[in-house]
Amino acid sequence: MEDPIENRLKPYLIDSNDALEFKLVRKIHDLDDDSTTFKPEMSHQVFGESEQIFGYKDLKIKLYYSAGSLETYLGMTYGEKINKKICEDVEPDEVLKKISKFLAPKVHDNIDSFVKALSKDDTFEPAGELIYSFTIDDQGKTRNFEVYKADMSYKKFKEYHQHLQTFLLWYVDAASFIDIDDDQWHYFNMFERYKNEDDSVHYATIGFATIYQYYAYPTHTRPRISQVLILPPFQKMGLGSHLLRAIYREYINRDEVKDITVEDPSEDFQRLRDYVDCLNCSTLPSFSKEKLKKGFNKNMALEAAEKFKINKKQARRVYEILRLYATDMSDEKDYLEYRLDVKRRLNIPYKKGDNDIKKVEAVFKTIDKSKVNIPLQDRIKFLEKEYHNLEKEYKKVIKRLETASDC
Repeated sequence: MEDPIENRLKPYLIDSNDALEFKLVRKIHDLDDDSTTFKPEMSHQVFGESEQIFGYKDLKIKLYYSAGSLETYLGMTYGEKINKKICEDVEPDEVLKKISKFLAPKVHDNIDSFVKALSKDDTFEPAGELIYSFTIDDQGKTRNFEVYKADMSYKKFKEYHQHLQTFLLWYVDAASFIDIDDDQWHYFNMFERYKNEDDSVHYATIGFATIYQYYAYPTHTRPRISQVLILPPFQKMGLGSHLLRAIYREYINRDEVKDITVEDPSEDFQRLRDYVDCLNCSTLPSFSKEKLKKGFNKNMALEAAEKFKINKKQARRVYEILRLYATDMSDEKDYLEYRLDVKRRLNIPYKKGDNDIKKVEAVFKTIDKSKVNIPLQDRIKFLEKEYHNLEKEYKKVIKRLETASDC
């Protein structure tokens, strides 16, 4: 039998992802234009694992940013709020309070104040050094983008970054804000440079990346890419690959840089990294089609490291993608040789385990292999599954390579 109290409360329970709406406001009329609204991918980092808000009907949470300087407005509207007549012991969630604690200081709680602050974008210019610029053709329209490298020594950059990093909450799982007082952090910020109706130049925030400079013995550094985000209105335009290229350009010609690493990459970012690394390595003599057929070798690892600061593990992955790209899958022998080559690499950890068992046997004479070793039949099944998952991912990269004009 249904609980009558639960039935009364259910209409006041709403999905927090549905309730939230974001905008990057370039013009005042964007506020009333539904096409400029975008949604979060997640909200559990603010509203809990259930991603639900209690206490309101027809709730809308408005988190708006000016496109350039990221002046921020937070407000909410609702049709009805739960009252004590329905349930005396239950209070509605303090929605704005939950969000506010993650936002930068000086957030607007009045829409008129926010509209007035939009004028700051008229004089906004990106902080830092312009290191990379490019154009794209967007349905016949040329759009201009620029990437700036900055750190906290630049005027007003701290305030800007405090606003920018809040997007991580909604789009990067397990995100955390970095220690901005640590001077080993470097910041790469992408902007669109566009002209307003009066022909004045404006800048709109597109995305960003944070890089940490690790020490590498004896006199080297190892930049590690930590956070990368292209904001939702600008995704699926190829901008992420340009941001990564800008980062590479900054580091690959520096003798002190040992290699460029990535901290716990998501599947999407690994795919992006694979794509850019494949484009780069496809220009190297050691990755020519003829040499790919002969298998991975030291020259590939060395050349990838010297030219593009790619570590050996990633160089091997790039080799496997490019070799699959060069493989005639309709040729049974060619395809079989490729699969065996990858599976031999996947089997290395198991072979190492076998060798470890033999060493223990030599010392203790006897050992229960069933407790430490995976049966051969299960190992084959696991390798086959692992291989097919890899091939599926590799083909996604290859599909993009096939449409790249510079590959």
